[in-house]
Amino acid sequence: MSGVTLVLGGVRSGKSRFAEGEIARCTAPWVYVATGQAFDQEMRERITEHQSRRDSRWHTVEAPFDVAQALDEAGEKPVLLDCLTLWLTNILLENRCVDEFVSLLLAALRRRVGPTVLVGNEVGLGVVPESALGRRFRDEAGVLHQRIAAEAGRVVFVAAGLPLVLKGKAL
Repeated sequence: MSGVTLVLGGVRSGKSRFAEGEIARCTAPWVYVATGQAFDQEMRERITEHQSRRDSRWHTVEAPFDVAQALDEAGEKPVLLDCLTLWLTNILLENRCVDEFVSLLLAALRRRVGPTVLVGNEVGLGVVPESALGRRFRDEAGVLHQRIAAEAGRVVFVAAGLPLVLKGKAL
């Protein structure tokens, strides 16, 4: 998965903007795989903000569950998948099998030929969640990120808008 870049960071760290910039260095058109679902007004506003940054060179695919299929259908086009942790949330809230979905994602990433940038929220740096579901989410997110990072060609952590390369070539 040498063409895969995993971008991690906290909420409002600048990770999505960084990831968009990475894909924009590739030849358009680009594919944006969106995993977020607008369950409330605040989430609708976040989605609208992200959409406003994308022009006609972007083709958006909404994939709250089937990200592996979206990656396969993108062919060799550069892909930005935003975000892994919203995707994981969708899976958990529907009580679906996380391992099955992660295995499908990893298989699709291994098949990818085109550049692929994945965005995820690093949730393991904060307090221990109060609920069992929150703790499971934190644990599953950590394992998901570790599994992808182990095979990705590059891993970048973004804090305060500043990228720190954890694995792979420097920026």
